[in-house]
Amino acid sequence: MRFIPVSCTERDEMLETVGAQSADALFDVIPGNVRFSDSLDIAGGMGELELSAHLEDLAGRNKHAGNLVSFLGGGCYDHYVPAMVDAVLSKPEFFTAYTPYQPEVSQGTLQAIYEFQTMVCSLTGMDVANASLYDGATAMVEAALMAARVKKRRSFVVAGTVHPEWRETLATYSHAGSYEVVETPASDGTVDLSALAASVGDRTAAVLVSSPNFYGNIEDLAALARIAHDAGALLVVSANPILLGVIEAPGAYGADIVVGEGQPLGNVMSFGGPGLGLFACREEFLRAMPGRIVGRTNDVDGRPGFVLTMATREQHIRRQKATSNICSNHALNALAAGVYLASVGAAGLAGVGAACISKAHFLQESLLATGKFTSPWDAPFGNEFALRYEGDVATLQSAMLERGYLAGLDLARFDASDSGLVLFAVTEKRTRVQMERFVQEVTSL
Repeated sequence: MRFIPVSCTERDEMLETVGAQSADALFDVIPGNVRFSDSLDIAGGMGELELSAHLEDLAGRNKHAGNLVSFLGGGCYDHYVPAMVDAVLSKPEFFTAYTPYQPEVSQGTLQAIYEFQTMVCSLTGMDVANASLYDGATAMVEAALMAARVKKRRSFVVAGTVHPEWRETLATYSHAGSYEVVETPASDGTVDLSALAASVGDRTAAVLVSSPNFYGNIEDLAALARIAHDAGALLVVSANPILLGVIEAPGAYGADIVVGEGQPLGNVMSFGGPGLGLFACREEFLRAMPGRIVGRTNDVDGRPGFVLTMATREQHIRRQKATSNICSNHALNALAAGVYLASVGAAGLAGVGAACISKAHFLQESLLATGKFTSPWDAPFGNEFALRYEGDVATLQSAMLERGYLAGLDLARFDASDSGLVLFAVTEKRTRVQMERFVQEVTSL
């Protein structure tokens, strides 16, 4: 933001134009008890050297995941990012690239997106993927809206085990009354299948679930697919892309649309963003997809090349025919995901996923052995799990932060009925020594 000084004459002319007698009168609408009337206590200026040192001091007061041992999750995870990712992302031709409208000068960007799409299809078990969306939450909402277009229905049934913030995003879109959202409760850490089945009907466009869900537990996707399809609805599944290296793809269970948050794939946490929304579906729904799709073709000389095959946004086609008005993709984040997947390979991704799962189970068993935690349910889980703490969660987290640990996510911040529950996430970065010391510190409280 740039401030442009004005003269007294110009100020008076502007006040006259808006019908105010003075600058104070202009702000009369602000109650006096909340208006600041004292002089601003602003110190004198600094030289560049002093200012740089001052800013470094302020920045040093922050603690980031690199300074701490993080067991935080809930949608954003502390995974290792190979050096290759930043090396490729930092190349100017990628770092400054815009929408590849001109294929003759954008082959590198187009090929990178094409390969990213191919990898997403392989992970999800779907036929086609787009070039990414804003994040996992908007990807799930776009999947719901797409299902409404495909099925000509206006109602969605969403599992109560989907991330609360994702459900809030969906509720925002339905607030105007164009769509109906029905939430179904959880039962022992997974969606209540009976309640969900009772909520699905001939007005339902899509059933929306996550597996692993918000609590880290694995849902019965085969049963959910039957419920959705028997009612003529689509099944939308959100999945953790890291764990898709070791668990069956949602497409194998009958999912019609698969979405997810791509942050774990080579993207640092960075205060919770930016991430990227993964979006893939079956080929029959291709023309209803939001976003853009890069395809491979041949030029007039028979040489292979890459182009924007479909871009059904309002900037490209008649507005009423657009599939979305927020279908820009996070190209640089998607590039990071593509480079990450290419660098670790299928075997490497499976190794990362297996490490996350095995370490999470080790930590869960170790925390239960302290006697300070109990398991609220007996459900299979991936790299996250919820435990009930016997004491005050805020006190636990504050004490552990002083010791250098981020002690999970307090689930009461989302739902008061989950008071006492702590969600722990474990990535491949956590070592056995770190986890054992964490358990020892918890035990000593």
